[in-house]
Amino acid sequence: MSTTANAPLHVVCPHCHTTNRVAQADLAAHPTCGKCQQPLFTAHPLALDEAGFERHVSRSHLPVLVDFWAPWCGPCRAMAPAFEQAAAQLEPRVRLVKVNTEEAQQLGARLNIRSIPTLALFVGGREVARQAGAMGAADIVRWTRAQLG
Repeated sequence: MSTTANAPLHVVCPHCHTTNRVAQADLAAHPTCGKCQQPLFTAHPLALDEAGFERHVSRSHLPVLVDFWAPWCGPCRAMAPAFEQAAAQLEPRVRLVKVNTEEAQQLGARLNIRSIPTLALFVGGREVARQAGAMGAADIVRWTRAQLG
């Protein structure tokens, strides 16, 4: 990621999945997608399938924090509101997404997701950190910021 405030970042739209160029200085100014005109940031986690996950992780210059979960998992359901709160605190500097491992089984296997919930942080298309187990919103925010330095 570039360090100059006006250097454009690639940000994938949560609605139409088009890659947009946004100046770092404009991230907090509620940018909209050039294609669908929807907000690029909603302060809510984005539910992604395997193709959406690949698109956001590989094309976005923003760090992507992924919650790997399943609907039958009690701790996953318990952590969902905390992950939602963390999205409001971490956007627009980090994109938060949720991947249902029941629907994206090949992705979970490829990434070696062995327990859920598991948080994984991707930067520049690469996984840089992973944390298994449910966490509260403050812990999610603190852990993510610590990984990003």
